[in-house]
Amino acid sequence: METLTTRVRATLLASLAVFSLVGCSTATVREGDEDIEPAFPADRILQEDVLLAIEDPYDPWEGFNRTMYRFNYHFDRYVFLPAVRGYQAVLPDVAETGIHNFFNNFRDIRTLYNSILQAKGRKTLETTSRILWNSSVGLLGFIDVATHMDLPRQEEDFGQTLGRWGVGPGPYLVLPLLGPSSLRDGIGTGVDIFAMGLIRDQIIDLEIWQRVVWGVVDAIDTRANIPFRYFETGSAFEYEMVRMLWSTTRELEVQR
Repeated sequence: METLTTRVRATLLASLAVFSLVGCSTATVREGDEDIEPAFPADRILQEDVLLAIEDPYDPWEGFNRTMYRFNYHFDRYVFLPAVRGYQAVLPDVAETGIHNFFNNFRDIRTLYNSILQAKGRKTLETTSRILWNSSVGLLGFIDVATHMDLPRQEEDFGQTLGRWGVGPGPYLVLPLLGPSSLRDGIGTGVDIFAMGLIRDQIIDLEIWQRVVWGVVDAIDTRANIPFRYFETGSAFEYEMVRMLWSTTRELEVQR
């Protein structure tokens, strides 16, 4: 086990930037009135105490998870990535940026209500300000003026909310299309999807086909902005690496 841990640790160090899919936040965050360093930079993730604490994530459904990991790989290769390439070929860069900003502005609503549920006053105020500025001056969010006003984008979700109030992650779980998760965060994802759908329908009156288009474009935009590619690390332990890194970064997200 020591040899495996050392090998995985070394490969993680070389490949860390590739795994942004698992939610590794490296942007500067605000705490009170001061900027602080990233919540979990590479040197923190790879410290011995973190690796020892998360060395063997609880994975009783490993057979299912590995099957789902391979399914996600095939879907990504033959459906998602071709759609992303077509999307990028058709749209000019300025349009892609505008659409990405628009969806980020809408996703900030998720951060807003989860910040309220977590009693994070500063983050609630900053996210509210972001939404107001980007939705008005930023033309419904197509222009991200808030970031240039020293209101950096932050992310919270219902899985983090559950974790903040003491709910453990439970078993590791690979979700269809969505990738690494846990039982707690899988439930949280379902709650957020349902809540965001209700909020969207209250704000915008869309027909069914328009909701489908919204969902497809949202998914393609999300994938287009994730640099992770399955099985490009050259490691025989990629599943274990993703499981370890996702579990580590996720718990650090909950703790911050």
